[in-house]
Amino acid sequence: MGKFVIKKRKDGEYQFNLVAGNGQNILASEGYAAKAGCLNGIESVKTNSQDDSKYDCKTSSNGKHYFNLKAANGQIIGTSEMYEGEAGCKNGVASVKNNAKDAAIEDTTV
Repeated sequence: MGKFVIKKRKDGEYQFNLVAGNGQNILASEGYAAKAGCLNGIESVKTNSQDDSKYDCKTSSNGKHYFNLKAANGQIIGTSEMYEGEAGCKNGVASVKNNAKDAAIEDTTV
């Protein structure tokens, strides 16, 4: 089962990663000034991760594939790692859908 891991970045902002059961990071958030914002971001991922229309698969300038997960307002709430091909990107989306909904929260900042 996956989990959300909250950490504090070097710049003092909070960030979460969605980590799959195998320990691989599958989604990373933006930076948040306050932990409350970070927790709201996690709830938004849990809510929006089950809706296929909220995923935006893209190709980077180096030809690798990745996706963004967007909230109802269109704001990006998480970005995937880079994948070699489109199939890997689609598998990443499936992994977020499978892991996010019931994922526990591990707060490494306390």
